[in-house]
Amino acid sequence: MMGKMKTTAPVSSVGADGAQPNVKNHNEIIANSQEQINQQATKNPEKSGNSGLHTMSMPELYDTVFVPRVPIVDGFLYGGTYLFVGAPKVGKSFFMAQLAYHVAMGIPLWDYPVRKGTVLYLALEDDYARLQRRLSGMFGVECADNLYFATQAKTLNEGLDRQLEEFLKEHKDARLVIIDTLQKVREVGGDRYSYSGDYEIVTKLKSFNDKYSICLLVVHHTRKLESEDSFDMISGTNGLLGAADGAFIMHKKKRTDNKAVMDIVGRDQPDQELTIEFDRERCVWKFKKAETELWKQPPNPLLEAINAFLIEDRQEWEGTATELVKQLPDIQLQANVLSRRLNTVNSQLLNDYGIFYDNKRGHERKIILKRLEAKE
Repeated sequence: MMGKMKTTAPVSSVGADGAQPNVKNHNEIIANSQEQINQQATKNPEKSGNSGLHTMSMPELYDTVFVPRVPIVDGFLYGGTYLFVGAPKVGKSFFMAQLAYHVAMGIPLWDYPVRKGTVLYLALEDDYARLQRRLSGMFGVECADNLYFATQAKTLNEGLDRQLEEFLKEHKDARLVIIDTLQKVREVGGDRYSYSGDYEIVTKLKSFNDKYSICLLVVHHTRKLESEDSFDMISGTNGLLGAADGAFIMHKKKRTDNKAVMDIVGRDQPDQELTIEFDRERCVWKFKKAETELWKQPPNPLLEAINAFLIEDRQEWEGTATELVKQLPDIQLQANVLSRRLNTVNSQLLNDYGIFYDNKRGHERKIILKRLEAKE
């Protein structure tokens, strides 16, 4: 069945070798992705009473269809604002180039399925000549037409957000923006190394990212002091990690080692610890092992029934919740409960089964189900 395929063996790809925990995958995306992604919900909170607070009641919350969150790299990287942290010269920029190329090409990263999309890489510590040498050494001369680079950009208080906004308007399928490094775009002066200053800088980036629902990956450095918790090694205060949606920490036991450990923590994905190895001849990172298997969400009977309902000769369906209940005799739910259940799992329905869901308001609320076609 569509959307239920699991990868079970290493996927051979340019610049990526090895295998890691299996995840569900499909290659479908919403056809008008930017229009769908660039809105957080079909209903916005309204002011409640005289408090001035924008609130939403629990029934309103459950009756709202939020835009589904689509992974950038399944089981590895999701939409949001993330820190990618490592010591200087540990190999962060090589991995950033590898990740950018794979997302732009739609090539699996190691064994993690990738959702293809336009990528902007702000390589602010490099020049174009160095990028040319690095990329040609990693991938030859096969180009990704939708991978863009910039070696200069404004800081946040000078208008970086406006520069990024213009790029996203010109590239509606943009999925990933890499900022290498944080220090190059943060404001100069002030209490930038206080908790409030660190929290504010990431919050500004997150506010922009939340508006456009892409992935914003910000490269940063570790501090010299060692710690048992690798996330305590992030240079600056805990305000950076506190404001971010997650973080990747790349560290080695010795600077000369080829192997590195990548610790991953985030709001929308399980914590992971990966061991990777740098191929000095090809200048790419290879997967070696994962400390734990990715947790697999058990099958949802309602989503299984929806998946079976959209058979080959019926790829789309529209009707009321009451009508849908009649089409799913094995699912014993009241119409309003069915609707709310689907509202809360629409991301899983899209990501695991390739089925787009919406619940349109009008004279009569209509549920829309559409199995999406694969996009090359």
